[in-house]
Amino acid sequence: MNLATKDIRHNVGRFALTAVGIGMLLMVVMGMGGIYRGVVEDATLLIDRVGADLWIVQRDTRGPFAELSRVPSNLVYRAAAVPGVESSREFVYHTIQRQRDGKPLRIAVLGLSWPTDKGEWVALTAGRPLWQSHFEMIADETLGLDVRDQISLGKETYTVVGTTRNMISSSGDGLAFFTIADAQAIQFDVPGEAVRLERAAREARGREFELAVQQPGILENAFKPSAQLPAVARPQISAVMITLSDGSDAQRAVETISGWSDVSVFTSEGQRELLLKGSVEKVRRQIGLFRVLLTVIAAIIMALILYTLTLDKIHSIALLKLIGAPNTVILGMILQQALILGSVGFGIAYLVGQQLFPLFPRRVILADSDLLQLAAIVLAISVASSILGIWKAMKVSPNEALS
Repeated sequence: MNLATKDIRHNVGRFALTAVGIGMLLMVVMGMGGIYRGVVEDATLLIDRVGADLWIVQRDTRGPFAELSRVPSNLVYRAAAVPGVESSREFVYHTIQRQRDGKPLRIAVLGLSWPTDKGEWVALTAGRPLWQSHFEMIADETLGLDVRDQISLGKETYTVVGTTRNMISSSGDGLAFFTIADAQAIQFDVPGEAVRLERAAREARGREFELAVQQPGILENAFKPSAQLPAVARPQISAVMITLSDGSDAQRAVETISGWSDVSVFTSEGQRELLLKGSVEKVRRQIGLFRVLLTVIAAIIMALILYTLTLDKIHSIALLKLIGAPNTVILGMILQQALILGSVGFGIAYLVGQQLFPLFPRRVILADSDLLQLAAIVLAISVASSILGIWKAMKVSPNEALS
């Protein structure tokens, strides 16, 4: 007869409550590891899927994901002339927050280089890619928008033509894909009154200009839209994405672009490292500290429970020693209880987590390597937690059975 299972049946209520408590703690530990995996996946999602070999960003910045980056739109033509470059595309990325149905709606806006990039690389769950250069968008499902829904952003109304899943920014906001022109229109939209005041300010500055006094017709330009003024540059973009041709030397292209004094260039792997060592690094350390803390707490709780269970059966342990039972039988009973407690707790953590983690606002990704690592940790703390109970059991004298 197995003494460990017999003792568990005798204290099934306490054992069950303890297993559930340990399972909840382990579920939080498991979930924190999954949250970190989700943060890393979301942070590097675009870099992995957009298919760019090199990223050209503003000089001395780490953009466009790690920080703000601004480069002129004509940089895309300069980049296309670099030897080994197959194609170059514009890239616009920014985050906005609007109200929809009385609730805040945060959108990570990504501009596609129309018509070169229509979003065919985006894995759609419904709808289609962008077929028009204006007023269409692809939205992630977390934004709560369905195909044919319309949303007003700036002075225009955009129609959702496609939906995708798990396209999340590093900050947890759902991505929405527009053409470059629409993304810039959303980004640089200003109220009508601000436009009127700016044009009035242009006129006031123009009246002080000597040439305007000699040629009053020049002042008529002050009331034109900024896009029609030849002296005003086109809106800037966030970065330029480069795709290299097969067999080309990436290092040579990097060295060529690095010689330009107005921009910096990074490989896709370099962009990943910038993100993981920047904004994601603090999250990793924070989650890691909480995981260690909760693991220690779980070990302490298991040790105290096993010690309490050992105290409850002091008389039985003394009786076993009195009838000549070897210490290995007693040691095995306590160790088996610890292993059963840890195994049941791990099973509860996994099963409950499978039901709860999909409800979290951020993605929770349970990697097999993390689960195996946690299982090894649970095994270790189960053995370590049994030491206190074993120590107490070994000190029990057979004479206590006669008291």
